[in-house]
Amino acid sequence: MSRITLRRTRVAVEERLVGEGVHPVLARLFASRGVERRADIDGGLAALLPPEGLLGIARAATLLADAIAAQQKILIVADYDCDGATACAVGLRALRAMGAKVDYLVPDRFRFGYGLTPGIVALAGERRPDMIVTVDNGIASVEGVDAANALGIAVVVTDHHLPGQSLPAAAAIVNPNQPGCGFASKAIAGVGVMFYVMLALRAELRRRGTFAAEGGPVLAELLDLVALGTVADVVRLDSNNRILVTQGLKRMRAGRLNVGLKALFAVAGRVFDRASTFDLGFAIAPRLNAAGRLDDMSLGIECLATDDEATALNIARRLDELNRARRGIEAGMKEQADALIEAVDIGERYSISLYDPAWHQGVVGIVAGRLKDRHHRPVFAFAPAGNEPADGRQIRGSGRSINGLHLRDALDLVDKRFPGMLLRFGGHAAAAGITLLEADFPRFEAALETVIRELLAPADLARVVETDGPLEASYLSLSVARMLEQQIWGQGFPQPLFSGEFAVRNQRIVGEKHLKLRLDAGGRTLEAMRFNSAEPLPAKVHAAYRIAVNEYNGMQNLQLVIDEWEPA
Repeated sequence: MSRITLRRTRVAVEERLVGEGVHPVLARLFASRGVERRADIDGGLAALLPPEGLLGIARAATLLADAIAAQQKILIVADYDCDGATACAVGLRALRAMGAKVDYLVPDRFRFGYGLTPGIVALAGERRPDMIVTVDNGIASVEGVDAANALGIAVVVTDHHLPGQSLPAAAAIVNPNQPGCGFASKAIAGVGVMFYVMLALRAELRRRGTFAAEGGPVLAELLDLVALGTVADVVRLDSNNRILVTQGLKRMRAGRLNVGLKALFAVAGRVFDRASTFDLGFAIAPRLNAAGRLDDMSLGIECLATDDEATALNIARRLDELNRARRGIEAGMKEQADALIEAVDIGERYSISLYDPAWHQGVVGIVAGRLKDRHHRPVFAFAPAGNEPADGRQIRGSGRSINGLHLRDALDLVDKRFPGMLLRFGGHAAAAGITLLEADFPRFEAALETVIRELLAPADLARVVETDGPLEASYLSLSVARMLEQQIWGQGFPQPLFSGEFAVRNQRIVGEKHLKLRLDAGGRTLEAMRFNSAEPLPAKVHAAYRIAVNEYNGMQNLQLVIDEWEPA
């Protein structure tokens, strides 16, 4: 059972925000999430951090401008997730608008794995590019950059992942997390980094007289893609990322969105004029990611790069089909994973590592995330890598972590203590990827458990649900739900979650796995749902809930969504 707690409030800041014209409910929510003044959440482009703060960006802009002037061939090498796809589309659209000869290559994750590997460089070399630009990868590609240099191909790395012990010998590196970079938004996504590089390139071309002082492509038109990639990669929504997402959503809601995005909204059954971060994270991004997980992310990139509505819709339909297939595979794997876990006493373990030779490596990350949420433990799920090298069968794992554990740092400790066991690894605090030999899986499982026991305390393994406290009865309304739906919520700026005591008047199972409820609060009856749980509730509960807009047959009404509960 989860423990429901209250998020810290700051009354003085809340009162200041109300005085500046912020709605009382939003003032309370914003104050508890670190906002100091209304200007912090207005989301104007003028408040964006300047590109000059990114180390290496001037060098990258110069190299790209020189390549455009000489009509050299530029090849973008993208990652195969939504962040990589949107970053690639931003690069393609912006570079083409600035006169570049540009194409792209996205690795087949099942053949080449992640990043600019020597194998990918060899494949890229067949196209005879003069320059490779990485998006959402490259900071750890020391061998790949060396291979490109040996072929005479200059490499510009744009990335946001944490670097390894040494940096690649690239012609330019733009990454806020590289040593010596003072850029304040360390949480910017890969698509955000590429957007900034395009801003710097346009400024460089203006200085050279290629464009007039205020001329060149309107890069703000790409902010819908930047918003999608930023939300999809679950990076922290610091003030700079909030501006990027806010501006992107404004474009979507105004109907000025990318043709491919419009098609994806259509196949997902969502309306873009009410686009939200929830839509991006749970409806649009999974359909793009399905291409990289089960097929070829080129599908996703083509969807976002085309200006032809019919082409975009056809691709979006194919992406929707892939997403349905992905959900089926994932459901089967999750059932198998749950069966495996039944044999393990989770209460005695600090981590979960699972491997099944029948699993699909394209969806192990999703399975790891679901199991992490269910058991509140760091989880690694492994599947066969699909190749049989001479030294043994390789497996690839995807990991998800809980608060308090930096997953990549944990892998770094494992690597130091067992040199050579981890063939490749990388990632963030919350997520990481790894490759090792199938024969080494038991050794890895034991090593990871030992390391995590050193890094976590027993209290860290208890799920704590932080809420915004009770919501006054007068604010339990459809208008407030609509207002909250329009705001920017995400990682580091969590969606509002309120708490309160309710009497359960009626409950029944719908759709075989959801609980439909009628709750009483102070004599008022409220409709509620508890999704993906058929467990009956007691007569009185203390619940953590969200208020949502439920739309059915063209009618809208207020609905509470129960996330967690405990006996009242």
